[in-house]
Amino acid sequence: MRIRMNLFLHRDKLEYIHGTKGELSASDRLNALLKRAILQERYEKLEAEAAAFFSVPIPSAIRETQAFQKAALDTLL
Repeated sequence: MRIRMNLFLHRDKLEYIHGTKGELSASDRLNALLKRAILQERYEKLEAEAAAFFSVPIPSAIRETQAFQKAALDTLL
């Protein structure tokens, strides 16, 4: 569904939209750019959440890692 809105754009942004719209209308080009920007922002938030989640070591994982390293060293010696 399309809704009519009044928005204010900086002149350089508007010039970019008109210069890159090709056969599309300026509105369609702006919607395509906004869609890409929204997806990019979602990916960045998801990446930040994943980084925060995986940055906290789990105590049992540390013990398992140390046990694995010890076993690996034992097989080499």
